[in-house]
Amino acid sequence: MAYDKFNTLKSSAVPLPIENVDTDQIIPARFLKATERKGFGDNLFRDWRYNSDGTEKKDFVLNNPTYNGKILVGGKNFGSGSSREHAAWAVYDYGFRVVVSSFFADIFRNNCLNIGVLPVQVSAEFLDKILKAIEADPKATFEVSLPEQTITIDGSGESEPFDINVYKKANMLNGFDDIDYLLNISEEIKEFASDRPL
Repeated sequence: MAYDKFNTLKSSAVPLPIENVDTDQIIPARFLKATERKGFGDNLFRDWRYNSDGTEKKDFVLNNPTYNGKILVGGKNFGSGSSREHAAWAVYDYGFRVVVSSFFADIFRNNCLNIGVLPVQVSAEFLDKILKAIEADPKATFEVSLPEQTITIDGSGESEPFDINVYKKANMLNGFDDIDYLLNISEEIKEFASDRPL
């Protein structure tokens, strides 16, 4: 499998209510030399997390022990800019399995879906409710159900549906990337090919 199966996730969340976060802010270009999906989490939001001398910026949310969890809650237009898939790799490698926003850049959304990060797009109103729930209680939990395609604020029970491509949904439920999917139906492909003239 390319990554862990995704079904339902219940977790606290890390708030990053900044609009127009681009892929260079998510993972600066100078860290794109590796070709494997490992180690990118160390440099997620590198220039926001660290000073030039390598010390932590105490006021950045990822350096604040008050917040943790597998859900990252971003502002509108998350993942804009370049098409670098390393941005999604960095999010995954850091430990996030869900990113919530009121709007995603299409390429970033697809890159996330290809590696097992679920981009959950909600209305601006529901995003505001999520952020307010975290502000009121940093340990507030949320339930993201891929089968039901819903995200729920556990404290209030408020819920909102989200959209996902049917093929990508099936792959995430099975932990497949595109190659895993093809390998999984290899016998069907062979059978189909056997009935066709060369």
